Amino acid sequence: MKKKLLFSLAIMLVLILTPFIADAHVKWFTELEPEKETIESIISPFFMIMTLLCAGILAVLPQLLPRFMNFPLLKKMDLKLESYRKYSMTILKYGTAIAIIIQVLSGSIFAPEITHQSAMLTYFSWASIILLLIPIQFATRLGAIILLVLFGVLTVDYGVFHMLDYGFYLAIIFVLLMSKTKLENWSFPFLYLATGLSLCWVAVEKWVYPAMSVDIVANHQVPTFFFSAATFVSISAFIEFVVGYLLVVGVLNRLLSFVLTGIFVMTTMLFGWVEVTGHFMIHVILIIFIIEGVSFYKPPITIHKTVIDQMIFVFLNFIFVLATIVLIYYRFA
Repeated sequence: MKKKLLFSLAIMLVLILTPFIADAHVKWFTELEPEKETIESIISPFFMIMTLLCAGILAVLPQLLPRFMNFPLLKKMDLKLESYRKYSMTILKYGTAIAIIIQVLSGSIFAPEITHQSAMLTYFSWASIILLLIPIQFATRLGAIILLVLFGVLTVDYGVFHMLDYGFYLAIIFVLLMSKTKLENWSFPFLYLATGLSLCWVAVEKWVYPAMSVDIVANHQVPTFFFSAATFVSISAFIEFVVGYLLVVGVLNRLLSFVLTGIFVMTTMLFGWVEVTGHFMIHVILIIFIIEGVSFYKPPITIHKTVIDQMIFVFLNFIFVLATIVLIYYRFA
């Protein structure tokens, strides 16, 4: 009975999260010019109702999750994955090198739309790849420094707020630099935080520039599950924002990574090589989250001891984070 319930919950979660992946990183898949929506249209009654609904679900979720994780199958899975934690740094290091190789071969760096005509940047990209492939810590740190320089140069060219979509690369660089140092235990939590915030930032793009996402839904025949295209885009943005928020607060990391990785693989068939180029690094990060879980990460929710305090914290904090990121994105992006 427990196995059937677990399977049913997993299927439901896949169906719920499908819109998020099907509409991620809209700038990769549309040629439509960005047209900013008015703030009045963004903060609509539907938006406010969805915000309260998501905040309510998130407030309850941390209380239900420990009971859900008591299933024997999940306990066995946790113990098995725990034994692979020693490979996390190796996976990140070589995964980053492979991701950069794919990007360089496709004529981009860090993301499909970030291109350049500089031979020097190409040389630096290959230099970082070679250094990351060398099994020596000094070479790894040097390769990470080169990636930091590349990220800085492209930030000057494309702007800070454009590169915030890919802020998780800064966390990857930090992890590689801090490997085998006293700060190593702080590096992976920073990766969780940066990846979560990047997902939240990208989600807001769908509210501020909804026409781009609607164009993708129409041109790629993305199923909208009986919703209108505009409503579907808004819901998918909420789901993506919630995913990022869950990573930041340290909830559902391992199970969420399993589901998202599977969906990323499936959507490759929809968007093709661009999807592979843009999301390969995310795959690597999700694999690390699957292995690491939250064993080293002290979620912010644990600051509060009672159930009521934790629920109020998550509820109000979600609304605050959502409002802050939406307003910052709208003002500067």
